[in-house]
Amino acid sequence: MTFAARISASRVSVADEQLRQENLAVAQGLKRQEAGLLDELIVRYQHRLLRYLLYLTGHRELAEDLFQEVWMRVLVRGAQFNGQARFETWLFTIARNLVIDHRRKRTASSLDELFDNGGDDDRPMSFEVADGEPTPFDRIANLEDRERIAGSLLQLDTLHREVLVLRFHEELSLEEISKVTRAPLSTVKSRLYRGMAMIKPMLEAALGAADVRLQEVV
Repeated sequence: MTFAARISASRVSVADEQLRQENLAVAQGLKRQEAGLLDELIVRYQHRLLRYLLYLTGHRELAEDLFQEVWMRVLVRGAQFNGQARFETWLFTIARNLVIDHRRKRTASSLDELFDNGGDDDRPMSFEVADGEPTPFDRIANLEDRERIAGSLLQLDTLHREVLVLRFHEELSLEEISKVTRAPLSTVKSRLYRGMAMIKPMLEAALGAADVRLQEVV
């Protein structure tokens, strides 16, 4: 291993350890119901969580209602987070389960059924949720194009849309997406590749680009 490679590996190791300690601190704080911690987490993750819920439901009002429920669930069940995984992985899992619970009350028994019969809940809608940090999707487009990208995503079925959002907007690893969706890693990869294949021509048409390149995902 070259000197540069050793330095790079050392930096990655330090960053991983810092992240691990951060997650453990959040877990301990939630267990103790530490004053102010929930407010800090809401400020830190509010944009990402709302964006995920918007893409998952396709409805702003419903997404905002579920957003509040997610944080109530975090408050009540915070002791269940052990800090072994990233906090956002646990947060998105809670959000996904609440979406499933909401749909189950309306007859769907799982998220896999959300797109079986189509309907109004999967129709494209316009929204923009930004958190100041560009995502891989943002990097291939300017501000004027982002709504078109959102519209293209919302034309996909829910499961493929969800995996693309978690991978490219939230930058979760494939293993983390597998945990959030409770799907085998092979299923996550299949949904990701199929979703990319479906959205590429939509992006090319929407952005007027001859060649749309997405970052390497595996």
